[in-house]
Amino acid sequence: MENIKLYNSLTNKVEDFHPIKDGEVSMYVCGPTVYNYPHIGNMRPVVVFDILYRLLSFLGYKVTYVSNFTDIDDKIIKTAKEKNCSEKELTDFFINEFKKTVKDIGSLSPTVTPRVTEYVDKIIDYISNLIKVGAAYESNGNVYFKVSSDDRYGSLSGINISSLLVGARIEENKEKESPLDFALWKSTNEGISWDSPWGRGRPGWHTECCVMIDTIFNNQMIDIHGGGYDLKFPHHENEIAQCEATHHNCIAKTWMHNAFININNEKMSKSKNNFILAKDLIEEYSGVVVRMVILSTHYRQPVNFTDETITSSQNEIKRIKQLLKSLSLYIKVNNIDLNSSKELDIDSFISALKDDLNTANALSVLFDLIKNINTLLRNKIIDTKEIVIKTNTLLKMLEILGLDLKLTNFSDDDISLYKSYLEYKANKDFAKSDEIRILLMEKGIL
Repeated sequence: MENIKLYNSLTNKVEDFHPIKDGEVSMYVCGPTVYNYPHIGNMRPVVVFDILYRLLSFLGYKVTYVSNFTDIDDKIIKTAKEKNCSEKELTDFFINEFKKTVKDIGSLSPTVTPRVTEYVDKIIDYISNLIKVGAAYESNGNVYFKVSSDDRYGSLSGINISSLLVGARIEENKEKESPLDFALWKSTNEGISWDSPWGRGRPGWHTECCVMIDTIFNNQMIDIHGGGYDLKFPHHENEIAQCEATHHNCIAKTWMHNAFININNEKMSKSKNNFILAKDLIEEYSGVVVRMVILSTHYRQPVNFTDETITSSQNEIKRIKQLLKSLSLYIKVNNIDLNSSKELDIDSFISALKDDLNTANALSVLFDLIKNINTLLRNKIIDTKEIVIKTNTLLKMLEILGLDLKLTNFSDDDISLYKSYLEYKANKDFAKSDEIRILLMEKGIL
């Protein structure tokens, strides 16, 4: 089969993916700042990189998938004050809520889920080294990264330093040597803080991920760094700048960014009053339907949540469930052993995912298979081996897509009732077969 192809945001082109170490993949995805329930936009990278994780694992790679929790932030301190609790109580609660939502939307937990507060000593050491190599400086207890020390700054985002300096977007700060310089350490006595060589304070956001990547992956360049498109600048750009100064590399070979989620054709935002919590959407429509909406669009294109896209996904999930029920009945009635063959007819499905994670095309392959199986089940004589291969293929596709749909586990009584329905129908006792059919429908078997 062909190589995996991924769009690299650093080079702005689709490239063949070759891991740094044969058979192993290192992947880091920026996680949430935990001061509230996750909104539906937070779930886009959760689903996208879960699919990549599943694909790589299916292909036989040993994947170390890291996604962090930012549990130090001004918003966390502010919210903890409002709720009259400690920052840790607040972040513990919302980390658990995030993990629950990740599970509800059908995603696996990453291999490692570090918290920033576990790495503060290492962050201080990292910042100290940046000062030592001349890439950072202290000012009134704050430490800033010197953007002018990195002549490649802007390589990821394409941002032009001159235009940034001219632009009015950057607020003036007289402590900085340049308005472009960003905080590595913030002097503060308010909220959660730590002692450091520069005084009491807390880390800056952009340094945290660098240190967690360094620590978990032993100061090695990683294969894939991912996150939402909104993180490309300044967060990921600033990560690269620090890593260039520290290790003379750009952290990762491949940078991946997913697009936003829109609500009724508009970008989701609090100002537009279309801000939706993931748990509310999942509660109303189910995690598998919400996931299907996200999968229906390529990860580099905006996902649009509308009544139409939700209804379409509901119908698609219903169609899969109906087939799984029909297959379950057929397999049980005919005593078919799904373990009798390990063969899968999955190449075209995997090829779609290997083409820059094209979930929309992979779903097309899935629904072609569903159509094929439905046709097969209508035949008078059915090849048992073919049913086994196609059923196992269907189940594997659903597993890789993270669609938590399985064969129905009918009871012996259910199967006995269904068999009697088939017997009366075969003997043309339609009055009795209709009577049992109504009962089967009431029980949800038909």
